[in-house]
Amino acid sequence: MERSPATVGGSVAAQARPARDRILDPLDRASEILFGLIMVMTFTLSLGATGAGQEDVRTILVGALGCNLAWGIIDAAMYLMGAHGERELAASTLSAIRREEDPAAGRDLVRDQLPSAILPALGTEDLERIRLHLKILPAATGQQGIGRTDLIAAFGVFLLVFVSLFPVVLPFLFLDDVRLALRVSNAVAIGLLFLTGFAFGRHVGRPWRSGILMVLVGTALVAIAMALGG
Repeated sequence: MERSPATVGGSVAAQARPARDRILDPLDRASEILFGLIMVMTFTLSLGATGAGQEDVRTILVGALGCNLAWGIIDAAMYLMGAHGERELAASTLSAIRREEDPAAGRDLVRDQLPSAILPALGTEDLERIRLHLKILPAATGQQGIGRTDLIAAFGVFLLVFVSLFPVVLPFLFLDDVRLALRVSNAVAIGLLFLTGFAFGRHVGRPWRSGILMVLVGTALVAIAMALGG
């Protein structure tokens, strides 16, 4: 995977970035919300397919809540592992650059960390300036472990994934008519899919198109999951 210049030499910029920025990474968070919505929609749609009664509804919804609770915990743990792994890899890269005494070899190490799209714009002097800057960075740069901000960020990831399902489940908790609750739940889920895509689109452009595409992709994946027995 190609890395941005900020990743070079210990992901210094990434470590300085507030945890909230990492939580709100548009692609990762949109993917997690989409997964959670697909999971809970396969549960709710199965209610309509089986003609479940009110007692069956409660049993299935408990299962849906349990699945999303587990996925939220897993996602938070993966976030912490990813943050730690990124820092370890960054520290290793920085250490290699700092140890390398041959300027040409050091520039090659720097070049390996840069996206190919920007390499043509960098000359030998630019790469040398980056190399020299990295060599004088403090030795502790890129070697931090998991800290308080990471734990807060991981908890935010958990909440984002887990709480995203509640609007879809609420109709079944407050409406006795299962069919009506299913219609309302589906409408809410489609609305959330659109909002998720719209929010993602605001970062990459064309929010309306992204919102509609998210709805189409989400419903298609739910249909596939149900067809396969999910």
